[in-house]
Amino acid sequence: MPRAITPSLWFDQQAEEAANFYVSVFDNSRIVNVTHYTAAGPREAGMVMTVEFELDGTRFVAINGGPQFTFDEAVSFEIPCETQDEIDAYWERLSAGGREGPCGWVADRYGLAWQVVPTGMDELFADPDPQRAERAMRAMLAMGKIDIAALQAAADGVA
Repeated sequence: MPRAITPSLWFDQQAEEAANFYVSVFDNSRIVNVTHYTAAGPREAGMVMTVEFELDGTRFVAINGGPQFTFDEAVSFEIPCETQDEIDAYWERLSAGGREGPCGWVADRYGLAWQVVPTGMDELFADPDPQRAERAMRAMLAMGKIDIAALQAAADGVA
């Protein structure tokens, strides 16, 4: 049985640059290992092949595999945030050079999708009061970056 499942991120030639960017965004993060292509190929000898890195304890691998695959929102990584300041900080850093999306989604400059969301948001949508849950869902669907206070106010019916 595997000890952990490690997400592998496919890049054309930006694996090391992207890994360094992600390590700069998340606290308690580091580059673990870098490997290079050999003369056996399939890319130029000496080019970075893989970069293994950790983001706050979660291991990732970035590979310079070539231009044939790109990211889309079918796969994303969720960042649960305790405070609005956390949401604001991740949103600002990840959207720089990327694109902002709806409902807390943002694609970074490499096209990788992230969900920057408050902890407890799913509990609002599962509230036993269906009207409260509906108000929270309607508010979230109208947001780009999530505003915790506005989401809570909508759920409470005071928005």
